[in-house]
Amino acid sequence: MHTIVLATQKGGSGKSTLAIGLALAAKNAGHNVRLIETDPQGTLSNWQSRRGTAEPMVEAIYNVGRIETRLEQLDCGGVTLTIIDTASGVSAITASAIRCADLCLIPSRPTITDIESSAATLKAVRAWRKPFAFVLNQTPVRGRRMDNATQTLGGDDARAMSEMIARPFISMRNDHQDALASGLAVSEYAPGGKSAEEIAQLWRWTEARLNGGAFELDARSEASSPARPEAGTSQAAQPAPAQPPPGRLDGLAPWDACL
Repeated sequence: MHTIVLATQKGGSGKSTLAIGLALAAKNAGHNVRLIETDPQGTLSNWQSRRGTAEPMVEAIYNVGRIETRLEQLDCGGVTLTIIDTASGVSAITASAIRCADLCLIPSRPTITDIESSAATLKAVRAWRKPFAFVLNQTPVRGRRMDNATQTLGGDDARAMSEMIARPFISMRNDHQDALASGLAVSEYAPGGKSAEEIAQLWRWTEARLNGGAFELDARSEASSPARPEAGTSQAAQPAPAQPPPGRLDGLAPWDACL
């Protein structure tokens, strides 16, 4: 069983909607999926109430000592993927979830305040030496803000971007919130829409990362995605520098300068 944890310091980054979207995309790909909610705000539990008994089911766990035991039980019970949605900040139960993760996804809106606030979460992830990636969420469809955000996170190094920043970016569209209000995932609410396509590709990127492989972004999404490496640049052939140059945004300090 694989375990994905969505965590970030700042609220409003869209952890819950991403957790739901990825869970349904994984289920559609044949996984037996369970959602675990550790956020007392109860976004996933409320979504499940509106949804009824349809899979995937949501479990609320607020006891720090229950996370590891429950994951072992789910693994023995045939669950192949568990996605844990955490509260904002770094609490004891979030730290416990990170410790059990196979991959940590750190959602961030493409603003300097969101990116800077992710430093505390990243410090906890690195403390447990867990694989991680940023998910740029609620992004404008186009504009220089995306270029700035990706440069801040990954610098100018294409290899660093391919490993640290999940693709594609998830654009801000109303169907995510409309689906949430209806007890649906966006792939159920608008299965032919661009949001559903982005989430499906994000799942394929995530699955490839979990399995240690590479994922080629669909050409249609790549063509519309800002801040991609220049044509002709081979990510696989480009060696990773020992110390990737930190990106800067609007003259501010590097995003991980405090780590």
